[in-house]
Amino acid sequence: MMIEILKSKLHCVHVTEANLNYIGSITIDEDLMDAANIIEGEKVSIVDNNNGERFETYVIKGERGSGCICLNGAAARKVQVDDIIIIMSYAIMDFEEAKKFKPTVVFPDTKTNRLK
Repeated sequence: MMIEILKSKLHCVHVTEANLNYIGSITIDEDLMDAANIIEGEKVSIVDNNNGERFETYVIKGERGSGCICLNGAAARKVQVDDIIIIMSYAIMDFEEAKKFKPTVVFPDTKTNRLK
């Protein structure tokens, strides 16, 4: 049996930009992507702690060290700059493998989005 489990999580980062006129996606500082084991193009779930919105999109690389968390396209309508969000990605794996798997969870500085 295969199940879907949490693979990666960026916990409580703040939205630095919302760009309605971009094609779509979420731009994430490449340092944060590396720390959370998230790659460009990966599907992610977003939870906005300020308004309760939950949605999915895909990741594009942001400038390394910038702290950038930018929602693009239609997703920009779901957030406000400075909202606190959680970014999660999932993996599908065998049930027995999943029992032993440990997700990567990153807690960046909530004011700067930089690694502590």
